[in-house]
Amino acid sequence: QVQLVESGGGLVQPGGSLRLSCAASGTIFSPNTMGWYRRAPGKERELVATDTSGGSTNYADSVKGRFTVSRDNAKNTVYLQMNSLRPEDTARYYCNLRTKRFVLYEYWGQGTQVTVSS
Repeated sequence: QVQLVESGGGLVQPGGSLRLSCAASGTIFSPNTMGWYRRAPGKERELVATDTSGGSTNYADSVKGRFTVSRDNAKNTVYLQMNSLRPEDTARYYCNLRTKRFVLYEYWGQGTQVTVSS
C-alpha cells in the first residue's frame, strides 16, 4: 500500500507564490508518474502537472509558465512550485502517483487547500 501526504497549501494574495510537497511512502514501484490535480468548487478534477521518474513533465495549459513540477526520486517526493497565482487557481490540490506492475496502480492524497484571494 502507498500513502501520499501533501503539505504547503494556504491562503495567498494574487500574484503570490506557494510550494506544495507530497511525500510518498510504502511499496513504490518504478517507473512511476507523480503529479498534481486540482478540483475547484463546482468543477471537475483537472490535471495540473505531472513528472515521471524519468524526468518528463506535463502541464495544463492554464499553468504553463507559472507552475513548475519537480521531484526527488530518492525521497519519493514531488513538489509543485506555484508562482503568479490567480484567483482561478483556488482549489483543493491532490497528489497522485501512478505505476504499473502487471496492473495499473493509482494512489491519491487527501488534498491540500490553496486559496488565492486579496
